[in-house]
Amino acid sequence: MSGTTVGLLGFAILLLLLAARFHIAITMFVVGSGIYLVMSKGELNGLMFTLNNLVYARVSNYDLAVIPLFILMGQFATHGGLSKALFHAAGTLIGHWRGGLAMASTAACGAFGAICGSSLATAATMGQVALPELRNHGYSGKLATATLAASGTLGILIPPSVPLVIYAVLTQESIGKLFVAAVVPGVIAALGYLLVIALIVRRDPSAGPAGKKASFAEVVKAQVRIIPVLIVFLVVIVGIYGGWANPTEAASIGAASCGIIAVLSGGMRMRSFLASIYGTAVASAMIFMVLIGADLLNSSLALSQMPTELAHWVQGSGLPPLLVLFSILVIYIILGCVMDSLAMILLTIPIFYPVVMGLDFFGMSVADKSVWFGILALMVVEIGLVHPPVGMNLYVINKLSKDVPMKDTAWGVMPFLASDFLRIIALVFIPGLSLWLVHAFG
Repeated sequence: MSGTTVGLLGFAILLLLLAARFHIAITMFVVGSGIYLVMSKGELNGLMFTLNNLVYARVSNYDLAVIPLFILMGQFATHGGLSKALFHAAGTLIGHWRGGLAMASTAACGAFGAICGSSLATAATMGQVALPELRNHGYSGKLATATLAASGTLGILIPPSVPLVIYAVLTQESIGKLFVAAVVPGVIAALGYLLVIALIVRRDPSAGPAGKKASFAEVVKAQVRIIPVLIVFLVVIVGIYGGWANPTEAASIGAASCGIIAVLSGGMRMRSFLASIYGTAVASAMIFMVLIGADLLNSSLALSQMPTELAHWVQGSGLPPLLVLFSILVIYIILGCVMDSLAMILLTIPIFYPVVMGLDFFGMSVADKSVWFGILALMVVEIGLVHPPVGMNLYVINKLSKDVPMKDTAWGVMPFLASDFLRIIALVFIPGLSLWLVHAFG
């Protein structure tokens, strides 16, 4: 049996185990070990030596210290009550419009994503804040839950983004470049969701009635309260790409700043602080466990030569590059039915990245192509968070709003998914949308 066959068979087994709901880290350890043992003819000592080196190399990687720091920043924002300030600030500005509170929820999710980096955390946190307000103001359960489920994905679309950090580590790409490249597509995503809400309430005014207009003094007071949060975002993103700080230093500043802001605003108490530390430890341990499992799997696949052979086959097949790219994007959407976003990034980038880098797209340089594909992958992975049957954001929001049937939430996100697909097509054919800022600050 050839190495390519072993690799493909192992990958198929992995997908079957994931579809059967086995834990992603354990699945990758088992399949990776199996491929390695087959390729090395049962050499157990070699497997143990490889695993030992992989674990040391992964946990001693300085760049990965940015992950728990960004998670801690999000935890401080979550437990410190910053989400309420962001929602209130957006609500005072546009809450009096028809559908305004739903739009305010989207804006608040985008702003919260700028200091969080996790879609699930954004959806859960903003859901707790915004859902009661939306329902109290007469918004339909379908619109309210769908808006928050879709807008929660802004947690990874608006930098900082944990999946983008993982992509950067896997491809040796610049974290700063990826963060800057994600800004414009993230803003486009938020604007697209706002347009969807506007169209929905225009068609059905009762789904999102207008609220009471806030006074000028209330608007000013609410905006002043979120200035520190905006400063944190600018310091982190501009600091990284401007060369003032490396990603780990910027994340440290961001985490400390969010903690201080949360304390000064009165939202952070000892219980909230301990909950933030515990939440960071649990999430970081899970991510690093998955990373180590992915390292073993990727090392085994590399030993089988499957990714290299696949890349060579695609390059020699004569298939149009755009057809290959769209096939990859469709595979991502299908994989979203059986696994979460982090798993998709870890499993597919080592296979798809060499394929994409070997093709010509609009004459782009290798550096531009690497960043462009990273943003595209992130955008498509984000769809998996809201489309059935997995759609983790759907379950998070539906759990918070038990009176709304899951089918209503699932149907409600369809217009938002349509916006996602249009945005992805635009990003494919207009690479400048993701590369413009990178070149402007380069």
